[in-house]
Amino acid sequence: MNARRFVTKRSEDAPYVRRHKPDYQIVLYMGLLMLLGLVVMYAIGPQRANVLNNVFGTDNYDSMYFFMKQILSLGIAVGVFLIVTLVIPFRLFLRYSGKIVMIGFIASALLLLFGNILHVNEIAQCSLGACRWFNIGPFGLQPAELLKFGVLIFSAGFLGTRAKQGLINDWSRTLAPMSLLVGSALVAIVVIQKDMGTGITLGAMVATMLFIAGLSYRFGFALLGVSLAIGTLFIISAPHRMERVLTYFNGDNHSVDVAGDYHIAHAKMAIGSGGLFGVGIGNSIEATGYLPEAVNDSVFAIMGETFGFVGLIAILAIFTGLLLRLLRISDNLVDMRERIVVGGVFGWLAAHVILNIGAMTGLVPLTGITLPLLSFGGTSMVFIAAALGLAFQLSRYTVFGSKIKDDEYENSQRRRGVGRPRYSSRRRSA
Repeated sequence: MNARRFVTKRSEDAPYVRRHKPDYQIVLYMGLLMLLGLVVMYAIGPQRANVLNNVFGTDNYDSMYFFMKQILSLGIAVGVFLIVTLVIPFRLFLRYSGKIVMIGFIASALLLLFGNILHVNEIAQCSLGACRWFNIGPFGLQPAELLKFGVLIFSAGFLGTRAKQGLINDWSRTLAPMSLLVGSALVAIVVIQKDMGTGITLGAMVATMLFIAGLSYRFGFALLGVSLAIGTLFIISAPHRMERVLTYFNGDNHSVDVAGDYHIAHAKMAIGSGGLFGVGIGNSIEATGYLPEAVNDSVFAIMGETFGFVGLIAILAIFTGLLLRLLRISDNLVDMRERIVVGGVFGWLAAHVILNIGAMTGLVPLTGITLPLLSFGGTSMVFIAAALGLAFQLSRYTVFGSKIKDDEYENSQRRRGVGRPRYSSRRRSA
């Protein structure tokens, strides 16, 4: 019988691996986080709507506004996840990765034009001195997330190819082009859109991909030093970032006269007042207007107040489980491009979780960044769902031992009841 009937080829030069059941734990963890986010939006949405109506003197926000928008965003995110998982193969993303990156840069340039230069508020949404979103009907599109997703796909293809060629530590053919790409993206995100949090997550994502690709420690420490120098320059060039760093080093000597101090103080109050089991759904005090960005960046603190210490431990356990599954999938993939892209998804999500939770607990300086799949906001949820969709799609092609040999392999999914799929190398499948 022809062996080619039992193997699948995902991209050019990729090893032949038989397709098997995907890692459904990705869907489980993703679904749990989304449902928790819906519960929180239902609980604190009316309070947040009331705060905004009082601040702006309008009645534009009804009690179900945030909950319904979160349901709509969740529906779009699930649709994107299914499309990426079932319709668009990874090789197609690789083929058009350059165009995706280019669209991200063009979108960032248009945001600069309409937001900072022409001040067309009907197109560009600006607040607190930063223009980060396009207004598209009832939705907002954040070009930084699109650009980050494009960099993820393009870098996976580029670094995977260079790794196969043994050129991952070549400065002129690998590291210099990557530095140019990432540097340009950071300028678009951190300088133009004034989004330091997203810039840090982009850097963490690329650093993870370089590590998986086999970057030497010598180049790794050198790039780390350059990144810290550039990050310091970004911080000292913006007064509000300097204020946040000084607030961090100020410790618990909080002052309500400083915005950063006020935010961190009330975040800690929310977590502390939750006690062991929380005050219960709908009983949050900090969500009534005391804690800024209660439905967005501060949602972890609100969850601490609502569900208590036990609830936060459960949430951290879900995130840990999701991140560990991503590492497992990356380690058990054969093609280097696939390993790198799943590793990049891990770095993306891990940076979001660490920065958000660290800021709310005072472990890192305050920065505006969402908690994946829990915070209110459509663009972040959609692109994170797309990234997880890629990981879920590629989990169908994992092997035990992370390599293809010239004999049969036991699949890493065997203990989930899939059986013993067979894998073929190029020589055998030919």
